[in-house]
Amino acid sequence: MIEGQPTTNDTAPQHAPRPLPLFLAMLRSETAASPERQAAAMAGLAAYQAAVREAPPPALDERARVGRASLRGAGGSGRPVVLVPSLINPPAILDIDAERSLVRRLAAAGCDAMLVDWGEPDVGDRDQDIDAHVADLLVPLLRRLAEPPVLVGYCLGGTMAVAAAALTPVAGVATLAAPWRFAGYGEARGPIAAMWRDAGPTCAALGLVPMEVLQAGFWRLDPARTIGKYEAFSRMAPDSAAARAFVRLEDWANAGAPLTYAAGRQLFEDFIDADRPGQGQWSIGGVAIDPARLDVPAIEFVSRTDRIVPAATAAGVGERRDLALGHVGMIVGGRAREALWQPLEEWIARLPSSHAGKDLLGRRDPLDAAQHRRPLT
Repeated sequence: MIEGQPTTNDTAPQHAPRPLPLFLAMLRSETAASPERQAAAMAGLAAYQAAVREAPPPALDERARVGRASLRGAGGSGRPVVLVPSLINPPAILDIDAERSLVRRLAAAGCDAMLVDWGEPDVGDRDQDIDAHVADLLVPLLRRLAEPPVLVGYCLGGTMAVAAAALTPVAGVATLAAPWRFAGYGEARGPIAAMWRDAGPTCAALGLVPMEVLQAGFWRLDPARTIGKYEAFSRMAPDSAAARAFVRLEDWANAGAPLTYAAGRQLFEDFIDADRPGQGQWSIGGVAIDPARLDVPAIEFVSRTDRIVPAATAAGVGERRDLALGHVGMIVGGRAREALWQPLEEWIARLPSSHAGKDLLGRRDPLDAAQHRRPLT
């Protein structure tokens, strides 16, 4: 889903892991010693492709727009809370269905809950790096609000939420499975760097980083689990709640717009390889991006079992809640409500009163877009 509308991937007659050839090669490798496991994984793949798709939840209302990015509201009339998703997968993980929507849960709890939709970039956005997504899209969206919001950032969206909080007034920052100290990826950085060396020149020519490149990088972090979940799916009753949840989450994981080339280059080279955020070397428009310098309440929810964003990558600033849930399970799993949703609601409720009524519409953005864009090669 992009801007509340289905994309071609959502409406495609056949669904499959992307890129499918790499998935099949990985499946054969992971199950080479067990014909039974290989057969089960292939059966799970066939069942996933043939599964009936349920209708998504109603689209959220657009509240503000800056370029291709928008704020989409779930209702509520209390303190503004803005959920910032990653650039890498669709924002729908925070609004996956009526029963497992974090943004709608926060609205029901009395917050004016909104979700950032990054939209879909095209080749004209080639030079828009992560810095520009923060300074030129996210910060201007936040400044459309009548008072400083609470930011809740998931995955790379949490990293970006910290950056936004350094550039514009906010009432608090909560990060959910957000990487900051990228050196915490340890030995996994080597294969990821090799993947980018292979894919980078093609992405530079395209001006975009296709979702398949990003997915391949994630699969390298935990190939056994990637295949194992299809084995497990082959044993589920097709009409069970577990099977329906699997299909929704896999469709989300296999969807997604490409990244701009500049955002991909910055992610792989400056963040994962050089660990500029963790080394205190990230700045936007001359403003240092350092979570330790934020003068607002902060909390981070960290998964102890996450392979996508290991606990070792956490910023270690503010309150910390450790969870025994995976990267996606902590957001939409069966225990997410008690482990994350409720503690997050309670933390927001305890925040000091915001500067109600303070109009930020006329506040001058201190960032000159030209200052934070670097030449690309």
